[in-house]
Amino acid sequence: MNIFKRTIFSVLAFLLVIGNVYADKIKIGTEGAYPPWNSKDASGALIGFEVELAKVLCENMGHECTIVEQDWDGMIPALQGKKFDAIMAGMSITDDRKKVISFSQGYADEVASFAVMKGSSLEGMKTPAGINLTKPNSSAKKALKTIKVALDGKTVCTQVGTIHQNFLKSGDVGTVKVRVYKTQDEVNLDLTSGRCDVALAAAVAFTDYAEKSAKAVTLVGPTFSGGAFGNGVGVGIRKDDTKLIKEFNKAIDKARKNGDISRIATKWFGFDASM
Repeated sequence: MNIFKRTIFSVLAFLLVIGNVYADKIKIGTEGAYPPWNSKDASGALIGFEVELAKVLCENMGHECTIVEQDWDGMIPALQGKKFDAIMAGMSITDDRKKVISFSQGYADEVASFAVMKGSSLEGMKTPAGINLTKPNSSAKKALKTIKVALDGKTVCTQVGTIHQNFLKSGDVGTVKVRVYKTQDEVNLDLTSGRCDVALAAAVAFTDYAEKSAKAVTLVGPTFSGGAFGNGVGVGIRKDDTKLIKEFNKAIDKARKNGDISRIATKWFGFDASM
């Protein structure tokens, strides 16, 4: 083999190696502002349930992963624009989102709840402990009517572009005054400052905030799941990345069987939120 041919083969082999290394690297987008699902520590490093779980899933898949920060309202466009390869940001699996992206199987449940400041008139609202809106029974329908009356004239605050905003716009609890915010932190601050009568988010987002801030925030009414609230939280992936979807599903299966999801959820939530 002459020098020219050896050089060509060497270059092709090098490119093949580089290509394989690149294929084993993926980027995962998270918000970094939705504790305890994902947030940042005092140094600015990303932390939280999903950040820790992402590292386990990447190890299970044999991928080298980088976790990058992305504002919530630009999360799906950034995925579609290939800024990163997957989303792990407390994103619930809903029919509307499945029209534009695909999801892995669910890795955690995210029940929603209303929250108020202690002393609010809404504390006396009597409803079942939890309702599923996929096929609401008579008890759930009665609870929705109770909530509709209780929220009449009240300002409800929530994060923009979320399942919680979609629920408030659905009409299930009537026409309510909704104020939206870019981040959950802003929702929490305006709830405690009195600019919101009540707020809606993942129940654990409020309990985590109340514990860390020592603010008198308390949950009221039922917890919500199903329907507008989706079917658990999963990894968001571009529709054409079918291989990556399969890899994540296998990695989640392994993390569930090994007890990793239960362990990490209990660490960050205080209870086992695995699906």
